[in-house]
Amino acid sequence: MTLEQLVESYGSVGLFVGSSLEGEASAMLGGIMVHQHLIRFWPAIIALALGSFLADQVFFLLGHGGRNSAIVRSVQSSAAGGRVVTTFNAHPDVFAFSLRFLYGLRMAGAVTIGTTDYPWPRFILLNAISALLWSAAWVTLGYMFGQALAPLFSGLSHFVWAGVVVALCIAVVAVMASRRRRAQRLTTRD
Repeated sequence: MTLEQLVESYGSVGLFVGSSLEGEASAMLGGIMVHQHLIRFWPAIIALALGSFLADQVFFLLGHGGRNSAIVRSVQSSAAGGRVVTTFNAHPDVFAFSLRFLYGLRMAGAVTIGTTDYPWPRFILLNAISALLWSAAWVTLGYMFGQALAPLFSGLSHFVWAGVVVALCIAVVAVMASRRRRAQRLTTRD
């Protein structure tokens, strides 16, 4: 199986996982993949929107179910958490809708909204609409940048692509391990 066939077969799954873990870089990569004809436009948007949407729902439910946990308290007591509470209290619906567009506040925002009495069905609706708009915007942007980056990608060999994929996998595992260690440190402090 060639790398192109692998990306064509599993590209949507990679975009789904990437958008739930990171976000903008995965969405931009999705647009570049669309430009390179490795994945179609709408499957890229839907995979990215679903991954991002489901991750935000998990963070909302973590905030809702774990209001008194050490991890939620640490998120809320952080500088980002303080900004989230202040902004959310001023305009709850606008904040819930625009959460994914506020760089660096997505996780803290969803967790914090989950700790309030904000209705979950309303969060689901606003988050779904926002996820679709967000993924469409980033895939389109990635597609447009794909035009400029096409000469770079066309010259890469399969070994370089494999190296990029391996490096991305290692980076994801390292980030997840770092987060797990941080969560364990916060739990042992309390």
